[in-house]
Amino acid sequence: MKSRIFPTLSALFAVVIWGGTFIATKIALTEVSPATIVWIRFGIGVLILGATVLARKQFAIPEKSEWAYFALLGFLGVTFHQWLQANGLKTAQATTTAWIVATTPVFIAILGWLVLKEKMGWQRVGGIALAALGVLLIVSKGNLSALFAGKEGTFGDLLVLISAPNWAVFSILSRRELARHPAARMMFYVMLSGWLFTSIWIFGFGPGLTELPRLTASGWAAILMLGVFGSGLAYIAWYDALQALPASQLGAFLYIEPLVAMAMAAFMIGEAITVISLAGGAIIIFGVWLVNRQR
Repeated sequence: MKSRIFPTLSALFAVVIWGGTFIATKIALTEVSPATIVWIRFGIGVLILGATVLARKQFAIPEKSEWAYFALLGFLGVTFHQWLQANGLKTAQATTTAWIVATTPVFIAILGWLVLKEKMGWQRVGGIALAALGVLLIVSKGNLSALFAGKEGTFGDLLVLISAPNWAVFSILSRRELARHPAARMMFYVMLSGWLFTSIWIFGFGPGLTELPRLTASGWAAILMLGVFGSGLAYIAWYDALQALPASQLGAFLYIEPLVAMAMAAFMIGEAITVISLAGGAIIIFGVWLVNRQR
């Protein structure tokens, strides 16, 4: 039996990095716009994934019929997804964002029920309801009546919430190509497509490169962390782990991501760790666990 130590460490590395990306984005947003952050971040990611594909001798030109599919995945998984999260983080807290994103498996289950006709069952319905309650508690800071009255929550929270079902759609659509391509090669073409769409965003509707002189050492460090680690090495580590560990077991590592984000946000940017955020997070994790529990 092959040792699971390395794939376990790879998965742990990926979720710790992804937990830190919310804080890095918040830091970078104090200096430049979302368009600049996403364009540089995924430009770096494309270079790293491309180098990995070449080093592993996995390079191959996709068939003509696959380009449109990669373009769709790139738009959903990179351009639109990052537009939602980066703009959402302008007003949403990094901790709140991480907990909302943790509900993505719930949306995957809902899509599986609606599109793939998978059985839902009362256990899954209960898990979805609990996860929704946890999100509402965190966004409202425990004051649900104020949230429904429009006095709590931010527009950024809504954008981040939309990013969760968007990533669920991306994940389901990705399954076909993951069965046909090595993960690193597929993600390279997906990320390349998304980065090209992002280039249209920054040069067609955004600031171009005019914001680069505004980046300080702290801003560059945050963006380099996002590019090198968040969009490059973490993706490679996660999909390497996926080849060695069952998907159900690997999914449990995602529960660590918001906990890392919460701890790092408190330490690096001074976001408070509250009883409500801990309670809401625990409810979300339990709800997601119920949704994904093997029956």
